[in-house]
Amino acid sequence: MARSLKKNPFVVNHLLRKIDKINKKGEKEIIVTWSRASTIIPTMIGHTIAIHNGKEHLPIYITDHMVGHKLGEFVPTLNLREHAKSDTRSRR
Repeated sequence: MARSLKKNPFVVNHLLRKIDKINKKGEKEIIVTWSRASTIIPTMIGHTIAIHNGKEHLPIYITDHMVGHKLGEFVPTLNLREHAKSDTRSRR
């Protein structure tokens, strides 16, 4: 179910404060966050946010096409691996 339009999009407060502080300075920094459920808003465009995938933080550059999506959509949590090509035990 979608979030009500009466409410604002969900963004963690500490993330908004960090973005506002960087915008006032005019510098570029990587913002580290664990909040995968936060919605991308227009003030985040042009920033690099390192989002936690369960193991490490992966940096993602925010563009205008990402507005309205969640941060967690752009960082995969599973790394699917294939069998080795030279592995003869996996074939029968």
